[in-house]
Amino acid sequence: MRAPLGDFDVVRSAPEALDLLVAPVAAAVRGWSGAVPADELIHVDTEPEWADTATFVEHYGPELFSQSANCVIVAGKRGGETTLAACLVLSAARVDVNGVVRRQLGARKASFAPMDTAVGETGMEYGGITPIGLPDTWPLLVDAAVADLPYVLVGSGSRRGKLIVPGKAFAGLPNATVIEGLGV
Repeated sequence: MRAPLGDFDVVRSAPEALDLLVAPVAAAVRGWSGAVPADELIHVDTEPEWADTATFVEHYGPELFSQSANCVIVAGKRGGETTLAACLVLSAARVDVNGVVRRQLGARKASFAPMDTAVGETGMEYGGITPIGLPDTWPLLVDAAVADLPYVLVGSGSRRGKLIVPGKAFAGLPNATVIEGLGV
């Protein structure tokens, strides 16, 4: 099998790579019911020490930068209540936490969630968090620029490996909202 983008040695459909996925991601792939068939979710095996975007594109090709997205966990606070949410934006963009995210969550204050919270609440490794397999109750804010790409390279839930997913598949994830201008 050949990946729809990039040049990777080990490429499998995500349902064939369940043994390489962390539990919440594997469960989401097993129970996949999106408009895009599960076998169109592709897992590529990569080196864990190259998981961060800048290092990744240095080793696997600079052309992947424009087709990569980062999933970050944010915390919105209002009246003593904290709402955790995920934001998916192109790797070249910054999440508009204090504008778009804060308003979308109806929060007085929004910030990036602490690493311990992000890892503990998602069951994923820091540097590999993906929107596939997040808690179903969390809002998932997807930048329209990500959803518009034919394929997007995202984390796989661990630092080893990435997923290549049709951009339109993210709009069908639980509690997903596609937003123009989420990434600035």
